Amino acid sequence: MKFSRSSGILMHPTSFPGRYGIGDLGIEAYRFLDFLHETGTKIWQILPLGPTGYGDSPYQSFSAFAGNPYLISPDLLLGENLLHADDLADVPNFPTDAVDFGWVINWKLNLLERAFIRFKREPELDSVREAYARFCTDSANWLDDYTLFMAIKEANGGGSWTEWSQELKNRDEATLNKARTDYAEAIERFKFYQFVFFKQWGDLRAYAKEKGIQIIGDIPIFVSMDSADVWANPELFFLDEQKLPTVVAGVPPDYFSPTGQLWGNPLYNWRVHKETGYAWWIKRFQAILQMVDIVRLDHFRGFAGYWEIPAGNPTAEHGRWVPGPAADFMQAIEKGLGELPIIAEDLGEITPDVFELRDSFDLPGMKIAQFGFSDVDNPFYPANYPQNCVAYTGTHDNDTVKGWYKTAPVDHKVLALETMDAKPSKVSWGLVKLVWHSNADCVLAQMQDVLELDTEARMNYPGRLGGNWAWRMGTDALSPKLKKKLRKLNKAAQR
Repeated sequence: MKFSRSSGILMHPTSFPGRYGIGDLGIEAYRFLDFLHETGTKIWQILPLGPTGYGDSPYQSFSAFAGNPYLISPDLLLGENLLHADDLADVPNFPTDAVDFGWVINWKLNLLERAFIRFKREPELDSVREAYARFCTDSANWLDDYTLFMAIKEANGGGSWTEWSQELKNRDEATLNKARTDYAEAIERFKFYQFVFFKQWGDLRAYAKEKGIQIIGDIPIFVSMDSADVWANPELFFLDEQKLPTVVAGVPPDYFSPTGQLWGNPLYNWRVHKETGYAWWIKRFQAILQMVDIVRLDHFRGFAGYWEIPAGNPTAEHGRWVPGPAADFMQAIEKGLGELPIIAEDLGEITPDVFELRDSFDLPGMKIAQFGFSDVDNPFYPANYPQNCVAYTGTHDNDTVKGWYKTAPVDHKVLALETMDAKPSKVSWGLVKLVWHSNADCVLAQMQDVLELDTEARMNYPGRLGGNWAWRMGTDALSPKLKKKLRKLNKAAQR
């Protein structure tokens, strides 16, 4: 795919301001889209939108198809008569600069359950119930498995499905039918949450289109072991008779991590996927492309070759490289979708076969400016960007520019400041300007870098358990001064 010359902001919805403890799809999301439109910024990039579980990571979701109910806007529910004003009279005094996930999730689920009860009982909501019934029919190919999974999980205290009874783990049909009867109310409640999420997201996306803004979504290459996807499709993964993974995902040791990274996700049985014509993957792409315009394909190198670690190993040190489905997979996806609106996340230890796979399908790769200041020949040095790439100041896995500069090697700092022609106090905006004026067709910055924030605004520390994904933007951050500054830069850089 080809981008026109454009710019964008990376900002996950959880980071929007507001009084409900977590950013959502309500008024602040619309204000953000207005800000992008008024500054001439044409792209909004988000992280995965799935329902989060342990660790609150959007990259570890209970489903590759479902939406995150914590992003549902209480204000929009109020406007649709699914909540009363009384329901929002006792909102806790949540922190405003970060998400306290444990606190906000409990409160939000209680609120959503109140909306569900009202949805079930109130006669004036007949038209909403009709729309809900249509949604359930249209989404049945993933919704039925997901909501049954969530209802059984809830009944089992939230534990992983690998700890359920043998009958439930193995999807014994009689046992599943009994569960559908026993947990019918919970299944309907989880379906309602999905209906509301997709209604609110669909309205927000329609508003983005109206404003001429494209949305870049994100597909994590791997799915969580504790997900409806693995439970409902065990044949697509390397699992043993007990439905436990025999091999898991990760990356080998490198300069930054002497024991590698042990992610623990189950690995795909690509032979079975190929036999089905990659049907599950095509369905996955079709689903996300109903929600976004462009997809960032995470860990793209895993489609060329991936690091396979025997399950039970304490680190990622002992594993082996295994060939991925490569061009065969990409051809099947292209056949199923037509043009591939895909950005290849081609970062890390990359071998020539990965670049060959990327380039043979004309996919733009990624360039991270923070990586580029070891010397002027570095491919991440902004002057070296090809046109067909997506360039970032940094991503959710990086420190903010301000934080990066503080810990960068001295020679990197010197080259960065010389290239930017900026003082250390102006390094954040200096790097934004440098990336914006580069040759790359598409450029993006984290909202934190546009706001010139320090490390406390960092979104994620890879490999760190807990304390991630929590940053929230201040209520007054989208100021007239910032709007004018970004609009001026977009015009100067011909974005």
